[in-house]
Parts: sequence; C-alpha cells; structure tokens
Amino acid sequence: MRTLIRGGTVVTATEQMRADVLIEDEKVVAIYGSSDAAWEKTLADAVVGVLADKVIDATGKLVLPGGIDPHTHMELPFGGTYAADTFETGTRAAAWGGTTTIIDFAVQTKGQSLVEGFEAWMAKAEGVCAIDYGFHQIMGDVNDQALKEMDILVGEGVTSFKLFMAYPGVFYSDDGEILLAMQRALENGATIMMHAENGIAIDVLVQQALERGETDPIYHGLTRPSALEGEATHRAIVLADVAGGTPLYIVHLSALEALEEVAIARDEGKNVFAETCPQYLFCDLDDLGNGFEGAKYVCSPPMRDRAAGHQEALWQGLATNDLQVVSTDHCPFCMGDHPRFGTQKQLGRDDFSKIPNGMPGVEYRMELIYHGGVNAGRISLNRFVEITSTIPAKMFGLYPKKGTIAVGSDADIVIFDPDRTHTISAETHHMWVDYSPYEGMEVTGKVETVLSRGKTIIENGEYLGSPGDGRYLKRDLNQYLV
Repeated sequence: MRTLIRGGTVVTATEQMRADVLIEDEKVVAIYGSSDAAWEKTLADAVVGVLADKVIDATGKLVLPGGIDPHTHMELPFGGTYAADTFETGTRAAAWGGTTTIIDFAVQTKGQSLVEGFEAWMAKAEGVCAIDYGFHQIMGDVNDQALKEMDILVGEGVTSFKLFMAYPGVFYSDDGEILLAMQRALENGATIMMHAENGIAIDVLVQQALERGETDPIYHGLTRPSALEGEATHRAIVLADVAGGTPLYIVHLSALEALEEVAIARDEGKNVFAETCPQYLFCDLDDLGNGFEGAKYVCSPPMRDRAAGHQEALWQGLATNDLQVVSTDHCPFCMGDHPRFGTQKQLGRDDFSKIPNGMPGVEYRMELIYHGGVNAGRISLNRFVEITSTIPAKMFGLYPKKGTIAVGSDADIVIFDPDRTHTISAETHHMWVDYSPYEGMEVTGKVETVLSRGKTIIENGEYLGSPGDGRYLKRDLNQYLV
C-alpha cells in the first residue's frame, strides 16, 4: 500500500518546507520538495494511481509528525474508582486529537513485584489500543526485589521509572528509597520520573483544613501550595546529584518555584528535565472555585494562582527549553456516574480530599498548544513540533522511529489545518468522560487527518481504525542527555 500526501507544508523540529511525502506500507520512503522538477513530472502518474494507491491533498495544510503524549493513565485505579478512559477509548480519543503514540504508566502496588505490575498493564492494553503505546513503570514499593527487577524491565523496553514524593500510604517513597532507585537507574541507564510535591506536609495542611470545615474543591488547591512543589523539586534534584547524576524528569510541573529549580539545574549542565500540561497553561486556581463545580479541575499538583505569574512562566519555560515537553497527565473522572466504573468525582462531594485526582486532556493537547502557543505567538511552529513529538521521542527512546517525518521513520503523520476554528465541548469530544475543562473555548487549529504507521485512522470526520491497531513499543534509553 502506497500513500502520497501532496502539497502540504511539512514541519519537523528543524525544518518547514513545501513537500510531498510518499509512504509505503508503514514507513516514509520519500520526501520531495515542490521545487524538485523530477518529482513534479511524476505527479500526474501519482494521481491516477501509478505511484500511489491513495493520494491525500494537503494543500494549505501543515503536515506534522504524530503527537507523542508521554504521560497518560488509562484505567488507573484511584480513590475508590478507575480513570474513566480504557486503553481502547483513551487511545481512540488520542488519535482524534492528533496523538499517535502514548506512554502510559504500569503500576506496582505495595506487596507486588515490579514485573507483575508491568505484566498486568500489558494485559490491559494488549489487543485494544488504537495507536502505538509504551509504558513507564510506577515504583510503589521500593525494596531489594524491585531494584533488581528494574534491570529486567529495562530489557523489556521500560526505560523510565516513576516515584512519588506525594500520596503517603499509597505511592509515596521516602528520600532513602528514592536514592536507592536513582542509584540503580544510574547503573542500568534508566530515567527517573518524579512527582515532586511534599506529600507529608500537604497531608498536615489537608487535615487542618478539614478540621476547620473547609471541604470544597478550592481547598484542594490551597492545601497544596506551590512552595511545596518547589521544595520537592529541589530535593529531587539534590538526590539525583547524590546518586551520581541520574537523569531526572519532573512530571506535570505546575509552579514557578519548581520551574526555577529546574532552570538552575539545567544551567549547571545537569540531566534534569521537566514537562508541563495544558491544564497548567490554560486553567488557574479560580477554576477550583464555584462550589463543587471545581471538582472538574481537581488534579495534583493543582491549578495555580494566575496573579502570581505561574502560567506565563510556564509558557516562557517552553520557549526557552527550561521545559521540554507538554504531556497531558490524562486521568479523567466523570462528574456523574461512569457507565462502567460508577461513582467518580462525587466521591468527594463533602470532602475535597476524596475527590479522585485527575482531568481529561489526551484529545485536546495538540490543538490547545497550537492555539495558545503558535497562534498566540509564544512559540514557533518548529518548537511546537519539538515539545509535542520530537523531544518526547528522544527523551523516551523512540527517535527517529517516532517524533519526526523522515525517510525510514514510521508514517505517523497528522494533516493539520492551521486556520480552522472550532469550539471545544464534551458534546463532541471522544474521551469517555462527561465534561470538558475547556468547555466553550474557541481554538484556532484543527486536526483533520491522522495516519498511524501509514494507515489512515482519522479522515473526513470519521474514525477508520480498529482496536488492536496499536503495537507495544519497546523503548531504548534516553536520547536527550547532556
């Protein structure tokens, strides 16, 4: 099967050019600039099917590498329920939004082996994903066996391990356990991912708020101050130094104080990286107000006070490469009862600490970042491709198979209309959740056609894929080290 994408502007992290892209089966096999006279001569043949079985007209459109979302949580058990999207529904929604690869988190629970956690998540995803997928591994129980099994999972293509400074009693690791995991990662080449919030201090603030009768969602934000994210980020960087320079990736960075710590470390030449998410760029602390409606915006870390400058600092960090990636931390929970998983956000109606932490986002990421970044003049088009596709591919061992449009790369390609406006709504999105945190927001830039390994899975407003189209990706080590 040969597909020709004609007449579009091909955008990578370093180039923009009017070009035609020829795909054979799953790979890009040729890229021809429009000034190539020999190529112009073949266009008529292509149209009648001599060169290509299918021709996609991308005139006036951007031809982008498929998005890579390196932080999702499909079917994650949390707070007495499960994240609303399954691997089937969540990856299908990702495809609608121009994301062609996700990296989800396999979970090791207390008392379980690391390998058992990985195998459980592999079983959840096998045969149902719409797009390609890989896994990071959450370490919920750092012990001698788990440290040994880190080496086994690196051999299986799980080259990044997540630890938590938050959620005591659930996922929390103390500083000694974190140091042990970092030392092991330095030996086997893995990257440590860190949820950096001071969970011990936060739990004290939460208990004090509840004792005062402060139960609304706004107190979720007020009891998780940005200073405690900055402190934990600093501590994680110090521990990585003490371990010998383990690569450290701060997940879902939301606060100016945390960004400053990352920027200092990077200026010192350390292998310290960070991602942020659309909710921290577009939403703020006020969204947690308005009574229980604020439950829609409960996630951790929380939304930050706009007046303090957090949001614009994050945009600036993306422009200067103090932040390298935009992920989603997609972990949705319904406001009403979920048809499969039952009661969700309502679990915390009388106690904000019982509201399941998480928001939907996997379908919105590409269009939101184009709108707020490129269209608003905050970042360039090439930088947009970097932070949504190329750097995630390099950071998590998938480049150049993923993350670019180049001869030999997988034909994960998005045809994107930069001028088309549309309105975000839960009525039209494809995630299995009953609200949108961006309801009614008009954005400029729309995903129109999506190819995953050469197969057209979104076209003309239709989903053409099938469960099981996606394959497991055995990842290499971090390719973005200093």
